[in-house]
Amino acid sequence: MDPATLIGLVVAFGALYGMMTIEGVHLEAVLLPAPLILVFGATIAVGIAGGTLKDAFGSFKSIPRAFRGKTTPPQAVIDNVVALAEKARSDGLLSLEQEAESADDPFLKGALQNIADGTDGEELRMLLEDEITSKAAADRTASKFFTSLGGYAPTVGIIGTVVSLIHVLENLSSPDKLGPLIAAAFVATLWGLLSANFIWLPIGARLKRLSDLEVARMTLIMEGVLAVQAGSQPRLLGERLRAMVPNSAPPKAAKAAKAA
Repeated sequence: MDPATLIGLVVAFGALYGMMTIEGVHLEAVLLPAPLILVFGATIAVGIAGGTLKDAFGSFKSIPRAFRGKTTPPQAVIDNVVALAEKARSDGLLSLEQEAESADDPFLKGALQNIADGTDGEELRMLLEDEITSKAAADRTASKFFTSLGGYAPTVGIIGTVVSLIHVLENLSSPDKLGPLIAAAFVATLWGLLSANFIWLPIGARLKRLSDLEVARMTLIMEGVLAVQAGSQPRLLGERLRAMVPNSAPPKAAKAAKAA
């Protein structure tokens, strides 16, 4: 689990609360029901209007993933693929069927099962590439949805402020009420900017980053299993896969061999 999003949001809202405390702003002054209902309700509504219900439901289902941020280290993927290559060289490709049965990853499970079934290498590559493309497209939809909410929210907040200022102008005959009314009018703009930059845009960026990492992991698996099918030597396969990972360091055994 990578709690980057949770930590970031807690620190961001904590900084905001700290500023409000220093400035002497009361919390209830910004927690007004009307602006909150407009900003969050209308922002989500126009976000749904810009797509489909299926897109919206799928995007909201991806929120827990943004906070959990569970990713697999590339080195763990490489070690697993190298182990599969060693098993295939010693026991044959049919032995990968047992590995497929015990695999937790559906993508790896399907790839190994296809190798054990004797699927042609080019056909298998096309199949795996299509699966990666479909996964990336689904993730991109969720990321784009929250990014679009981040674009709508400030404008919706301004709309709320304009509506409130109209109410202020209706009360010019009561100067003693103008101060609180004007202050309340700008709460909608505050929540529009706040929700966009503290909630929607970070979630959208987080989902995009997680999607990039997942696509990279699936690509490593695809290239690895195809090399296993082609009979690649395990050590060379490991070096090739590590070369595909940015800032990838060789394992300790390789470092020791080079030092010797």
